[in-house]
Amino acid sequence: MADQGPLNPIPSARTEAARAALRRQAIETPSWGYGNSGTRFKTFPWPGAARTVYEKIDDAAYVHRLTGVAPSVALHIPWDRVDDWRALRRYAEERGVAIGAINPNVFQDDDYRLGSLCHPDARVRRKAVDHLLECTEIMAATGSDVLSVWLADGTNYAGQDDLVRRKEVLEEGLREVAEALPEGGRMLLEYKFFEPAFYHTDLADWGMAYAMTLKLGERAQVLVDTGHHAQGTNIPHIVAFLLSEGKLGGFHFNARKYADDDLIVGSENPFELFDIFVKLVEAGDRAADVAYMIDQSHNIEPKLEAMVQSLVNCQVAYAKALIVDYPALREAQRAGDVLGAHRVLLDAYQSDVRPLLAEVRHELGVPADPIRALRDDDYPQRIARERGVAAAGGGYPTDG
Repeated sequence: MADQGPLNPIPSARTEAARAALRRQAIETPSWGYGNSGTRFKTFPWPGAARTVYEKIDDAAYVHRLTGVAPSVALHIPWDRVDDWRALRRYAEERGVAIGAINPNVFQDDDYRLGSLCHPDARVRRKAVDHLLECTEIMAATGSDVLSVWLADGTNYAGQDDLVRRKEVLEEGLREVAEALPEGGRMLLEYKFFEPAFYHTDLADWGMAYAMTLKLGERAQVLVDTGHHAQGTNIPHIVAFLLSEGKLGGFHFNARKYADDDLIVGSENPFELFDIFVKLVEAGDRAADVAYMIDQSHNIEPKLEAMVQSLVNCQVAYAKALIVDYPALREAQRAGDVLGAHRVLLDAYQSDVRPLLAEVRHELGVPADPIRALRDDDYPQRIARERGVAAAGGGYPTDG
């Protein structure tokens, strides 16, 4: 029998629109993903892992040259602190990338044992706010337009602290920071329902983060970390709700099986990742300002390969979301055709988009297979020789 081709060929008009959107795709990589980082139990050092923020930028620029979709790199302060932020900005731009989100750290100092912006001691709260204000100044100096805030604040025992007081001082501190954002800057509030605190977390879920952003104004939005939810949480539903409210600011992409596992995005539940991108495509212009960022802990994986694989998985999910037959989906939804509507999504999800992505990469002037190009290149071996193996132990991260 002659080969009759695919059962459901994708119309050329749809693939052309998908190519155009894929060429514009941009996903930020994190500086900390290029250094030695791991778990609370152990950080395994990797040959050639970046030791300084300059080496992290070098690696981020290399990943962008391989993929064409990673034009910016997020910084974590104080892990990435330098004396001259404008010089760091120039260094990044000379290598073809920009400085992206600035991520404050208010969870590793000994002072933050009982919290940061919610701490019982006003002195510690002031220290935390001042650090966030410093990060708004770093935003201005580096050209960043995103302050990405995650707080480890919480308690371990009932009665440990006054939860209402904590909420009120949290709002007070965040408002001061929001008012100091540089022109055009946004604050993205991340949430997490447990860990390192186990009784309560001050921003435990998307609803609490959303409520706080309503208090803080238009320049505050919610950041969805795909690993920061209880088992069974419907993340695409959260995404759709926040998009409708104009409060979805961005993503930290990773994957989880049990808790905040920080695995490679798309590795555990690829259909969920696809469904998230479907909601983003359906939103159209309402998703125009959403920031897409990787946030993972590459502990046993090769640093560069893990980052490239993460970007490829996001490209695949986005490509499949772009080729959904949305008019057919709407028709089935209006008709109450439950399985017909679901099959429209399945048709796209089960499509092989690798040829489409190869075409897009050719148009971007990057390798058709970024993973193969990385494995065939001598860059990983060269930086391993030049940088060696940095000492590492427990905790996350050990560099910075």
